Amino acid sequence: MVQFRFNGTWPKNKDRSLENLPFRNEWVLIVDCDERITDASWDEISEKIKAPEFSGFYINRRVFFLGKWIRHGGKYPDWNLRLFRHAVGRYENLGTENIRNTGDNEVHEHVIIHPNDGQTGYLQEDMMHIDFRDIYHWLARHNRYSNWEAQVYLNILEGRSASGTIGSDLFGDSVKRKRALKQIWVRLPFKPLIRFVLFYFLRLGFLDGFPGYVYARMLSQYEYQIGVKLYELRKFDGQLNMQAAESQPVRSRV
Repeated sequence: MVQFRFNGTWPKNKDRSLENLPFRNEWVLIVDCDERITDASWDEISEKIKAPEFSGFYINRRVFFLGKWIRHGGKYPDWNLRLFRHAVGRYENLGTENIRNTGDNEVHEHVIIHPNDGQTGYLQEDMMHIDFRDIYHWLARHNRYSNWEAQVYLNILEGRSASGTIGSDLFGDSVKRKRALKQIWVRLPFKPLIRFVLFYFLRLGFLDGFPGYVYARMLSQYEYQIGVKLYELRKFDGQLNMQAAESQPVRSRV
């Protein structure tokens, strides 16, 4: 095990690991602690990486919540480039590293492989994303994520286009299409309500039963958190009101 201490600047720990670890193999597979690779997927991976023209593969994720596969609501398919040659794959920088309490790892950033470094393909077998901890941890995690998202929203609204990202393209792959739609999404009013209606009704989240309903409500709440933190960032000049709290005198009671 190699320990890194995050110093609050880019790169975060995954990119730092790609730059510094003494890899024994050419390929890496990025898997979080709540994700599982099936036996069928391992077999597919062992065959796919033999193709010399490929340098990376997207893996689709099945998100499980309250023991239920959330198949609808726009949560599936959910493609991520997780399998790649470590020498050529690097995480994009979305300009969020200065926001506190977002974590020391690249979580929502995507891996970039330039076309001249090889092709990217898609695996047929899915990765299992099983949220094995309780609702408390889901809320705590998304409290951190909303800090990150608020900064991303602010960057888009203020026209800060960080270099070295995957980019956005309505006619590109699924990841780039999502990025292009986000350019529109951040400017919409009533996003918490829209997100619930979109997830639960328009994208058929109700077909996933009660877990689908709970997930839709919690994503709506998550969108509200992003919105109020975006307001906070704007009000306090790009900070989450940290300096305001730190500037208050400390009073002791005897």
